[in-house]
Amino acid sequence: MIAETVCSAVSAAGLGIAVVTAYRKRYLTAVRVAAYSLVPIGLVMTGVVKWLADTAFSPTAWAGFGVLGLAWVLFMTTRAVERRRGGTRKERRAAARAAERPDAVAPSSAPAAAPSLGQGSRSAPRPASASRGEDDFSDIEAILKKHGI
Repeated sequence: MIAETVCSAVSAAGLGIAVVTAYRKRYLTAVRVAAYSLVPIGLVMTGVVKWLADTAFSPTAWAGFGVLGLAWVLFMTTRAVERRRGGTRKERRAAARAAERPDAVAPSSAPAAAPSLGQGSRSAPRPASASRGEDDFSDIEAILKKHGI
């Protein structure tokens, strides 16, 4: 009952501020203030305020929030341990199988979208007659060419 009264008072005060703002010929701001002012009364009319009030004073609801928090902590802990170990169980098994075969290549942990750095991406060797001033910028040129700039 008190929450509904407070929300109604806040809405009425906000609408009063909107009227004063419109009187000062700031219509866009007045409409925005009026929109914000109607939110509390809308929440009361839809029953959200009553639901929040019932939830805030319910021990069962707080116990539920505690259980959700515990689940989140457990989930984040397992993610941290998984990252520290170096991947999922499936990835570790695949690496162990690859290690058993001497001719196999171990699976990489890099994402599939990472560019390969084979011979095709390297720039052509520069002639030995290049001056020292030009050589200073060769690294920069190579980086810019690599990124297509």
